[in-house]
Amino acid sequence: MDIGARLQRVRTARGLSQRELARRVGVTNSTISLIEQNKVSPSVSSLKKVLDGIPISLADFFTQDLDPGEPEQPFYAAAELPDVGNNDIHYFLVGQRRPQRQMCILREVMPPGSDTGEAMLVHEGEEGGVIVSGQVEVTVGSQVRVLGPGDAYYFESRIPHRFRNVGEGEAVIVSANTPATF
Repeated sequence: MDIGARLQRVRTARGLSQRELARRVGVTNSTISLIEQNKVSPSVSSLKKVLDGIPISLADFFTQDLDPGEPEQPFYAAAELPDVGNNDIHYFLVGQRRPQRQMCILREVMPPGSDTGEAMLVHEGEEGGVIVSGQVEVTVGSQVRVLGPGDAYYFESRIPHRFRNVGEGEAVIVSANTPATF
């Protein structure tokens, strides 16, 4: 997915200049320009901050091109799950066509050495997940633990948190959070 082109399309559709969006978000005009030119790949938390300035949710940002007339379906093939992640971590969203989703379910794929970013993530709600494969260091507040296959986590999302693949191979997590942030 071309994040930069999508951001530019959404921004201009809302009648915002790069300068105005940058002012709302508290970043430089060049930051918005670099993202739109795909010269900078924002972390999920950074992209969320930019989208809050529009305002548009991550879910709407990534799924706005879907045909609203498509019937709701309860099953999703792997190939139908949109990747709402960045260049490093892939977040495959389950249920993107479900209207007014109350939760977000993701299949997360983290390459070796990847992490969710230096800045800790903070948002409303709760989240939990199960490590399917690999070794993931999960930081929640001041607590840090390396989790492996079958291990799980569950916490209040307003507590600063971070995920990092500390294994030699790809890590896969199935996670859920509510309210839906993607």
